[in-house]
Amino acid sequence: MGRPLDLLLRGGTLVDGTGAPAREADIAVVDGRIAVLPAGTPAAAAETLDVTGRVVTPGFIDVHTHSDALAAPLGSAGTTEPTDDLRLAPLLQGVTTEICGNCGTSLFPSLPERLPVLAEHLRVTFGLGPVRPAVDFDTFAAGQDPALRRTHIASLVGHGTLRAGVMGFEARPPGPDELDTMCALLDQALTQGAAGLSTGLIYPPGTYADTEEIVALARVAARHGKPYVTHLRDEMSQVESALEEALEIAVRSGAPLQISHHKTAGRHAWGATLRTLPRLEQARAEGVDVLCDVYPYTAGSTVLHAMLPPWTSEGGVSALLERLRRPETRDRIRADIAHGVKGWENTVGNGGWDLITVAAAQAHPEAEGRSIADLAAERGIHPVDHACDLLLAEQGEVTIISHSMREDDVRRVLASPLSMIGSDGVPKPGRPHPRWAGSFARVLGHYGRDKQLLPLESAVHKMTGLPARRFGLTGRGVVRDGALGDLAVLDPASVRDTATFDRPLLAPEGIDTVVVAGRVAVRGGCPTAARAGEVVRIR
Repeated sequence: MGRPLDLLLRGGTLVDGTGAPAREADIAVVDGRIAVLPAGTPAAAAETLDVTGRVVTPGFIDVHTHSDALAAPLGSAGTTEPTDDLRLAPLLQGVTTEICGNCGTSLFPSLPERLPVLAEHLRVTFGLGPVRPAVDFDTFAAGQDPALRRTHIASLVGHGTLRAGVMGFEARPPGPDELDTMCALLDQALTQGAAGLSTGLIYPPGTYADTEEIVALARVAARHGKPYVTHLRDEMSQVESALEEALEIAVRSGAPLQISHHKTAGRHAWGATLRTLPRLEQARAEGVDVLCDVYPYTAGSTVLHAMLPPWTSEGGVSALLERLRRPETRDRIRADIAHGVKGWENTVGNGGWDLITVAAAQAHPEAEGRSIADLAAERGIHPVDHACDLLLAEQGEVTIISHSMREDDVRRVLASPLSMIGSDGVPKPGRPHPRWAGSFARVLGHYGRDKQLLPLESAVHKMTGLPARRFGLTGRGVVRDGALGDLAVLDPASVRDTATFDRPLLAPEGIDTVVVAGRVAVRGGCPTAARAGEVVRIR
């Protein structure tokens, strides 16, 4: 080497993110870039770490997060400042890049006159009090506080945010001018460096959109060579027809397709991965560029108001809360849950209120960790009434955990060559889902090493090289000469998740060192003072 190195990781085993077999190598970092050296190469460095017996990998890429607001400006009144534990959770398990803006919700874009309505929607979605939406990706990027950015962040353009930012929460198709405006805002955001288009077709206002609307927007993403990333319209009893809609959108638009957190949830869909995964493989064989992501748990997490029929949210949060005060609204909700509504996922109808537990309710912490069914029984009221009362008391800001999947389905998706890893982390105060702190360590330890579901090289590829290629993260995801200096060092014999539903932010074990942009951000399993994360623009 011509000059002293900034950092040298000596004596480790390299798993480079490509899926290739592990090999012995020393890893150098200079000026934020990687050089791969033959093991034992003489070299001087400002800092040398002996990683003998450890595995060195690229920094992990979490392709599915809801961490948009953790380093963004928040309003003042009623704000719940995120704890540093929430910001540290991904870093401590080796994540160096997060992709936010998933499930149709991002912090941008919007017409200026729609910002107040959008802010109310984002408040209940992110559960941190008032959140300031941005008119475009540039404004979002400028608003990220570098003093809080421990990891890099890229963002998708959320279709629900885009729709709300142009036409509010109206349950109707957009007019031609409105659709043109949505396409123009999307085009601008993608030009500025946003990572793709996301939808959340179970969430208002995204659920009010028909297939034609999504095809028109996905064509914009296709022109940029960026993916259409979708939370399907139904992941439960109608998951197969919802998957067909997503494939139709991909074929008609030409956009690469990413199925978010692929699952077949609820008792009517258990076992359906035996059909959905072969369908994805068939589509790829027919030329559709389709992949998926998955988190390694049988429970999901979302907002409580998503358990209610879509009509309840027409007009936005204020209209929702006003409706929930009326007895006739609650009667209609009960009937819709019992009998279903065409095109609605109906999580409770596919499972039950006993499988829905409260994860975050700021003014009612005593409810956290308990099921809606038990809380309602304690009060002697119907679960729908309790859910509505809790939403009213919390001004709509309630997050839940839904125990809705079966283990064999989760394992099939994890093992599929089409899947990559995303936490679907919802980093809110309270008792968030442990996937935010445990997903990557759980795949490596529990499923990879202990259950022998997939070899280490494949697991790492699903966390690094595969997502980097899918989202155009140039220079990331693979340890090779000239790559960006994002690295993780782990002990394959001891790596494991420790986060639980009762203690969801416990750090994993066996991940010793994490390097972000060439700076050591975790040393000996403990965070350093480094704040090297930045906003990633994908051109």
